[in-house]
Amino acid sequence: MFSVTCVAPVNIALIKYWGKRHEELILPVNDSISMTLSTDELCAKTTVTASESFERNRMWLNGEEVPFEEGSRLQRCLKEVHRLAVASGSQKVPPTWKLHIASVNNFPTAAGLASSAAGYACLVYSLSRLYDIPLSEELTTVARQGSGSACRSLYGGFVQWHRGALDDGSDSVARQIAASDHWPNMHVLILVVNDARKKTASTRGMQQAVKTSQLIKHRVDQVVPDRITRLREAIASHDFQAFAEITMKDSNQFHAVALDTYPPCVYMNDVSHRIVSFVHDYNDRMGSYHAAYTFDAGPNACLYVLAEHVPHLLSAIQKVFPNDLADGDTYLRGLPIPKEQDAECSKLDSLDVHAKNAFRYIIHTKVGEGPRELSADNSLLINGLPLE
Repeated sequence: MFSVTCVAPVNIALIKYWGKRHEELILPVNDSISMTLSTDELCAKTTVTASESFERNRMWLNGEEVPFEEGSRLQRCLKEVHRLAVASGSQKVPPTWKLHIASVNNFPTAAGLASSAAGYACLVYSLSRLYDIPLSEELTTVARQGSGSACRSLYGGFVQWHRGALDDGSDSVARQIAASDHWPNMHVLILVVNDARKKTASTRGMQQAVKTSQLIKHRVDQVVPDRITRLREAIASHDFQAFAEITMKDSNQFHAVALDTYPPCVYMNDVSHRIVSFVHDYNDRMGSYHAAYTFDAGPNACLYVLAEHVPHLLSAIQKVFPNDLADGDTYLRGLPIPKEQDAECSKLDSLDVHAKNAFRYIIHTKVGEGPRELSADNSLLINGLPLE
C-alpha cells in the first residue's frame, strides 16, 4: 500500500477564463491570468492511497462518496497521469492497482470561490507524487482536463494559462509569471456574501455564452490580448495602479458577457453591486487605487489590497457594511489584521452605510505558493477508508 497527502491552493483570476473552444479537452477561448492564494487560509486537501487489495476505485468528497464513473473528468485525469507515469518510466506504484481518494475543501464548494480548481489541482498533484511524476507544463494539461482553472493552481504567485492553438490542446498550458515572493505584500480580502451553490454552474454558463453572446467575441479578439500584456507588465513592475484598473475592468466585462448571454447568467447580486460602488467611492476618497475588486462566477468579492492598506480598507468596509457578527470569532477569518490608526480612521467619517449584515464572513489572505506534499499523519484515509 502506498499513500500520499497534499494540499493545493485556490487561484482567483485577474483576467478571466470564460468560454471553451473544445468542451472535452477544456481548451479556453482566451488566455487568462490569476493570482494563487495562500493555502494557510484556503485550500483543498487530498489523500490518494493505492493498494493491490482494493477491488475498485473509490472517492470521497467532503466526507460523501462520489461516483468514479468511466469517462468522467476524474477518470480522464487518472488515465492521463497513468500515461505520464509509463512515459517517465515510473515503477513505484503499478498502474493496475486501484485507488481510494479522499478530498476536502476548507471553504464552500461551488459558491464561486474556485473550489473545483483547487480540488482538481490537488488531485492531479497528489497523483503525480504517488507515481513520482515531476511538476511540468504537461502536468498542467492534465489538471486542465479536470477543471480548466485547475492548471493555474499547480503554481504559486501569478500564473498565465495560455489558450494555445493546437487541436489536441498540448500547447494550452499554465506557466508561472512571477513567484509568490515577487510581490509578497499583495493581500486579498474575500467578502463572502453567499456561500451557497450558485444557480447557474460555470460549465453551463460558458457553453451558453459561446453560443449566444456577441460581446464574448469582441472580448476574445479585441480586449483580452492587450490586457494580458499590460497586466504582465504591471505585475513585473509592482504597479498596483495599473493592476487595479485592469483587474476591475476585466471583472466588469466578464459579468457583462454573462448578462449578454441568452438567457442571461446572473452571478452578482445587489450586495455585489454595492461592493463595486463602495470600492470606487473609497478609491476616489483615497486619491488613488487602494483596492481592486474582482468577482468570479458568484456574488462574493475578492478585494486586492497591499498589506499596508489592509487595516484602513477593513475599517471602511466595517463602516459601510456593519455586521452584528463583527465581534465574533468566526466573522473575520484568516490572517490577523492590525488595528487602524486613529489619524487614518478620520478619513472615513463621511462614508455612508450601504447595507447591514451583508456578509456571512470575511477572509483575509495573501498571495501564496503552489501545492505541496504533507506528512503521513495528515492523511484523510486510514487503511484506505475515510476518517470518521
